[in-house]
Amino acid sequence: MNRFPLWKNLLILAVLLVSFIYTLPNFFGEAPAVQVAPTRASFKADSQMLQEVTDELKAAGITPKSAEISGDTIRVRLANTDAQLHARDVLQKRFRDGYSVALNLIPASPAWLTAIGAKPMFLGLDLRGGVHFLLQVDMQAAVNKILQRNANDLKSQLRDKEIHYTGIEVGPAGITLHFADAATRGQALTFIAQNFSDLQFSARDASGDFILQGGLRPDATKRLQDSAVQQNITTLRNRVNELGVTEPLIQQQGADRVVVELAGVQDTAKAKEILGRTASLEIRLVDDTHSIADAVQGQVPFDDDLLYQRNGMPILVKKNVELTGDYITDASPGFDQQSGQPAVHVNLDSRGARIFREVTHDNVGKRMAILLIDKDKSEVITAPVIREEIDGGRVQITGMESPQEASDIALLLRAGALAAPMNIIEERTVGPSLGADNIRKGFESNQWGFVAVVVFMMFYYRLFGLFSALALTANGLLLVAVLSIMQATLTLPGMAGIALTLGMAIDANVLINERIREELRNGSSPQAAIHAGYDRAWSTILDSNITNLIAGIALFWLGSGPVRGFAVVLCLGILTSMFSAVTISRALVNLHYGRRVRLANLSI
Repeated sequence: MNRFPLWKNLLILAVLLVSFIYTLPNFFGEAPAVQVAPTRASFKADSQMLQEVTDELKAAGITPKSAEISGDTIRVRLANTDAQLHARDVLQKRFRDGYSVALNLIPASPAWLTAIGAKPMFLGLDLRGGVHFLLQVDMQAAVNKILQRNANDLKSQLRDKEIHYTGIEVGPAGITLHFADAATRGQALTFIAQNFSDLQFSARDASGDFILQGGLRPDATKRLQDSAVQQNITTLRNRVNELGVTEPLIQQQGADRVVVELAGVQDTAKAKEILGRTASLEIRLVDDTHSIADAVQGQVPFDDDLLYQRNGMPILVKKNVELTGDYITDASPGFDQQSGQPAVHVNLDSRGARIFREVTHDNVGKRMAILLIDKDKSEVITAPVIREEIDGGRVQITGMESPQEASDIALLLRAGALAAPMNIIEERTVGPSLGADNIRKGFESNQWGFVAVVVFMMFYYRLFGLFSALALTANGLLLVAVLSIMQATLTLPGMAGIALTLGMAIDANVLINERIREELRNGSSPQAAIHAGYDRAWSTILDSNITNLIAGIALFWLGSGPVRGFAVVLCLGILTSMFSAVTISRALVNLHYGRRVRLANLSI
């Protein structure tokens, strides 16, 4: 009556063994590492690249503890942080063009655990240390950028349709087009209505000038602002991936804000610089027909902008943007073959290559300025003379001050330009020591809570209290194993969820033990009391856990961030507690009492 078949006991033993194995990696901590990732689609992280990385480190006198291929990344584990920094410098010199070299922390688990896919839980910002940023998107800049892009498309398409305009400009009032006569203006208005659904224009006359004035429709403005936030989130993810941060948290907060949490990041200043920069490119023509001296004195021509080159010299460039960084498909740092100076090699998509070919074809002998726009600050990196038509979509940008700057700019352009500038309005840093202290306090709270529950159960229920304590231990093991297999991110609220789960899990054992006591008081035999206690307590246990599960699902559905993390741990803990409290504790009781035919009493 109180015996499990052999297969069920073996199944429970197998579950506990697997849980123990997949829990183990959480006790080995993390080790300093360097990761090397290809940034070009044509490059792959394979066994040959792995061998090159290890050979380069050994030649520099660095002996890695391990080196592995993880996805499309080579990860090398080092003995300490000094070796880590040295290894990064060595690999950055070797893998400069087309690769990203970043510091990282990886699990210090033995190789045999990693080989079977046993990995530790990720630790959140409050446990591992790192940085928290709250960034706000400049929505007006997003709208201005979209207007400028539409203005460029208008110029190109009106020219293709031979609809002649005398001028086009983008300003605070939107897009303004000038025409020589009303008939041409009417043709342009019809063409725009048919091909630019996001724009709306109205006609007006001004002393012989026939004007179309307009901008984005209100619904298009709202849609494009939402799109700008999502594009910025995607761009931030690409940049964070290149920084080598594991499991970053990047999510929208409100209409125009983005939360970024980088747990375990070691170079916080670098992270802040990379995340906040817009770093978009513009290609414009240089105006060499007007006087620079007059422009410096304030007499800037209407169609020009007065900018400055890196050497501090002023330069006049046309307001008209010929090409933007939106057409970039790849960017990598390198060196100019002729001068040996640091450079960035840029590949354009088919449309960008066509535009660049047309610009260079139509302006041979003129100068072309390449601008880097960073946080609304425009700087002319280089302004070479166009010697001939350039085809193929590959552009080399020189004028970099150092290889590191070339690498940073290539990273930003490769990851994609932000759709609009973002300002960091909140910054919070959690040091590794504080994270370690949080782990210690969280672990101690769980430990002492567990000990208190075990002492009470053994004092109040004697041997059955011991069985309940062992079942509770199995529950903790199962919960940590499931979280590890899911590669969940553990935070302080998650640790609170584990502590709450362990406290709630003992309720089921209390119900079972009290039911067995009641059966004994009613005159049932010990074996019958055990059987009835587990069977009749099951419905109550199921009802109480279902109500708790509903509350946990509601927290996960309606909550966000740490609340959802807490809800995940709570829901998983409820499921594992139902298994451990009923199945594992009964297996222990059956093993101890099940084979006794003449059982006089129970230690309860």
